[in-house]
This record gives sequence, structure tokens and C-alpha cells, in this order.
Amino acid sequence: MRRLWIAFVPYIAVSLVHVTALAADATAVATPTKLALMPLLAVAVLWGSRGSAWTPAQTLLVVTLGLSWLGDGAGAFFPWLPTVPAMLLFFGLAHLCYIWLFWRLLAVRRVPPWAAVFAAWWIVLLAVLWPHLGGLTVAVALYGLVLGGTAVAASRCHPLVVWGGVFFLASDSVLAFRLFLPDAMPDWTSPLVMLTYCLGQGLIAAGVLAGVRARRPLPTPAVTA
Repeated sequence: MRRLWIAFVPYIAVSLVHVTALAADATAVATPTKLALMPLLAVAVLWGSRGSAWTPAQTLLVVTLGLSWLGDGAGAFFPWLPTVPAMLLFFGLAHLCYIWLFWRLLAVRRVPPWAAVFAAWWIVLLAVLWPHLGGLTVAVALYGLVLGGTAVAASRCHPLVVWGGVFFLASDSVLAFRLFLPDAMPDWTSPLVMLTYCLGQGLIAAGVLAGVRARRPLPTPAVTA
């Protein structure tokens, strides 16, 4: 476990620099550090997996981080596409991968009753934002479904994954209000979006590695005569 946490040190350090740069409105630092986050998290997953068998869960996690990276850099990577729809597309695909990963590969319990709060979250979010969504109403509603689905699926997994799903949900909720109700959101909510996002992604990645280790069967002791 010590090696696992050491693997996340570069990701944590760059996350702190990025969030601080956002708070200080230092765009020259915030932009490149944002694009470095998911690659560093993928490196942490690879480093934290050393010395153990690679599993489909880790492969799907790395794919999901790649999709998240494309979502983070949608404006830079695909300048000919509308930024918000491109972000919704890549992050929507990432969440579908997370749902499969949590539900099919890492679940350790049934969905707990408290997870019903995520259905209430989706209804309230749409009710508040609906008049401001314009042509993105259907896209945002569908994205909200997969985002809530990620949180529900995460509730079946390792506690780190559960909290990661909650922070990811919080991040996208604040981001939705910043995109569609910008006048109602103070400036400090910009670093808040990325703080909760970095926490969410980091906890999910650590939780997946911890969950894979917990599910791996212990070696059979040798039988001596």
C-alpha cells in the first residue's frame, strides 16, 4: 500500500499546482497542468500495479482516464468542434466505461438504499437548469443520467471508489452551474470544480487498484509432508 500511495505523489503535486493556478487566475500555468493530470494519473496506475498481474479492470481504468483526458482538452485537441458538446461526448464515454468497470468488475455489494439520493440529484439538477440549456437539453439530460449512473455503480465498490464517485458528481454539478448559470456562480467555484474533479479521479483510481488487490486470491500455502 505504501508503494501505491507513492505512485500518486506526482499527480497530487500537479493537482495542487493546477488548482492554485486557477485560484490565482494564472492561465499560463493552469492550462498545461490540466492537460498533465490524466497522464500522470495513468502513470500512477501503471506504477501502482507493478509486481502484480494486470487485470481487465486496470485496462478499462486506463482507457477511461484517456477519455477523460480528451474531455479535459477538448477545446485544445479539437478546436473545430463546439467545446461543450465535445466535452460531454468524451466524458460521457468515460462514465459509461466507469459504470461497466464498477458494476461488472469491482462490485462487492448490492446498491445501498442511500444511493437513491443520486436519482433525486438528477431530477433537481434538470429542474433548475432546464430553462437555460437551450439546444443542449437532451445532451445534458443524458450526460446527467450516466454521471448519476457512475455514482450509483461506485456505491457498490471499495470505499475509495465510493468517495471518488461522489466528488466526481460534485465537480460536474458545480461545472454545470458555471456553464449554464454563470452569473450565479462566484469566481471561487472555478478552482472548486477542479479540486473536486482531481479528488474524484484520484480516489477512483486508487480505489480500483485497492479493489483489484482485495479481490485477488491469496496464494495457496505449500503442503509439506
